[in-house]
Amino acid sequence: MNVLGISGSVKQPSRTARIVSDILASIERRASVSVDTIDLAVAAPILFRALRADQLDEAGRRIIDAVEVADVLVVGSPVYRASYTGALKHLFDLVDFRALQGKRVILAATGGAALHGLMLEHQFRPLFGFFGAVTVPTTVYAVEADFTGYTLSNPVVEARVERAVAELIDLLPARNLVADDHQSAFRVVSHEAVAN
Repeated sequence: MNVLGISGSVKQPSRTARIVSDILASIERRASVSVDTIDLAVAAPILFRALRADQLDEAGRRIIDAVEVADVLVVGSPVYRASYTGALKHLFDLVDFRALQGKRVILAATGGAALHGLMLEHQFRPLFGFFGAVTVPTTVYAVEADFTGYTLSNPVVEARVERAVAELIDLLPARNLVADDHQSAFRVVSHEAVAN
């Protein structure tokens, strides 16, 4: 089973990328999966070369293909102007509208204040509803105070990570639930990765 994390932040380092990474690590502990990550801090300039999917170059097509073929998505975004980032919206504008039908999705976000977390229910979840994806009930939201540097340190948010992952596991086919002893693949999409 292929799990793809997408960090919608265009900054590095990123608390959003860290939350996505923490969720992926929790999934890896519970299920036999292959994990990849798209970091829009790296991938956005490649995707912005195209305004439509038919304009994607080879590197951009690889990024969108990774989204379309993943079995599970973990999607995180900082909250900007009461919504997810424009870079993340652009990525999903390039995804075939049929490609995410029935896929399982965990939603996560970071923001400056607790009320910004409403974006998850009022902006983010409807996006995946349009695609026909299945979002788990629990979302993960954190503010700067929930981190020590770029490490998540609030046990309440950590518990939400574990709850969201448990809900995801309940939605997965039984054959994918046994984690084996091998290390699953973990690759961050970088300029080098998409250029090759």
